Amino acid sequence: MPLHVVTGAGAIGTATARLLAEAGENVRVITRGGSGPEHPLVERIAADVTDTERLTALLRDADTLYNAAAPAYQHWRTDFPPLAASLLDAAARSGTDYVMLGNLYGYGPADGPLTPGQPMRPNSDKGRVRAAIWEEALAAHRAGRVRAAEVRASDFLGAHVLGLFPLMAVPAVLAGEEAVLPVALDAPHAWSYADDVARTLIAVGAREDGWGRAWHVPSTSELSPRDLLAALAETAGAPTPRLRTMTPRELSEAVEADALMAEIPEMAYQYARPLLVDASDTERLLGVRATGLDRVFTELVPTGRPGRPGRPARSAS
Repeated sequence: MPLHVVTGAGAIGTATARLLAEAGENVRVITRGGSGPEHPLVERIAADVTDTERLTALLRDADTLYNAAAPAYQHWRTDFPPLAASLLDAAARSGTDYVMLGNLYGYGPADGPLTPGQPMRPNSDKGRVRAAIWEEALAAHRAGRVRAAEVRASDFLGAHVLGLFPLMAVPAVLAGEEAVLPVALDAPHAWSYADDVARTLIAVGAREDGWGRAWHVPSTSELSPRDLLAALAETAGAPTPRLRTMTPRELSEAVEADALMAEIPEMAYQYARPLLVDASDTERLLGVRATGLDRVFTELVPTGRPGRPGRPARSAS
C-alpha cells in the first residue's frame, strides 16, 4: 500500500494526515516532537526535517511528501530557506513526489483575482522568501530532479488554526468584547478552510498531471474581515462585533513590544485592498470545491453555546 509522508502537525498537517488515513492510506507524520493525529494508519516520527540525511531515510519508501511545516512566523527570513532546501533535497534524493503548502505572499499586490500562473512579484521580506522557495522547487522539477507542485492558500479558518484573525479577533467576538486589529477590515478577502487546504494538497498528489505548477485553494468565503466576523457573531448568537483598526500609535507600541506583531505591517497591504483568488483550475481539474461557511463556523463556535439561526453566509461552495 502507498505510504504518504506529512511534515508538520499544525492544523493543515493534521488535517492532511487525518484525511489520508480516513481514506485507508498509510501515513507517516514527521515533527520535532513526534506529534500528530492518533489513527491506526498514522505513524508518528520525531525528527528534525532540516536534518536532510535523516529525512531522506524516512522518505525512502514513501510515494508522496506533503509539507505543512514552517518555522515561527518571526523567523521566516532566517529559518525557512534551510528548512525548504532540506525538504526539497530529501524529496529529490529519495525519489518522492513533493507537494508544498504555500500562500499568496509571493504575488505581491495585484488588481483582480490572483491566478496560479501569475509571476512572483513580492513586495515583502516574507513574500520574497516564499517566492524563492517555490522558484527553487520549480527549477528542480524542470531539471527532472523531483516532481513538485505548490498549493497556495489564503488566511486560514477552522479549528486550531493559527493566524491573525483566529487569534486576535474570533475569541473576542465570541466573548462580546472589542477586537482591535492591526489591519484594515473592510476589503473583500479570500479565506481558506483548513480541510479544503488539506483536500487540495491530497488531490494534487494523487494526479499524474498536477506537477510543475501552483494550485489555489477554493475560498470558503470572500467576505471582508468585518462582514465575516459579523456573520460569525450572528451564527453564534453573540453581540454585534465591536471592531476597529489600531491607531498608528497603538500599532507602533504593539510592534515594539512583540516580535510576532512586528511581522504584521509589511503584510497589511493584503487587507487594504481586495484579496481574491481564482481557483477555477482546482475546482474543474481536481474536483475540490470549498466547504460552506456555515459548516466552517460550526468549528469556531464552542459546543453548547446558545445561538440563533444566522443569515445565509456567502461562500464559494
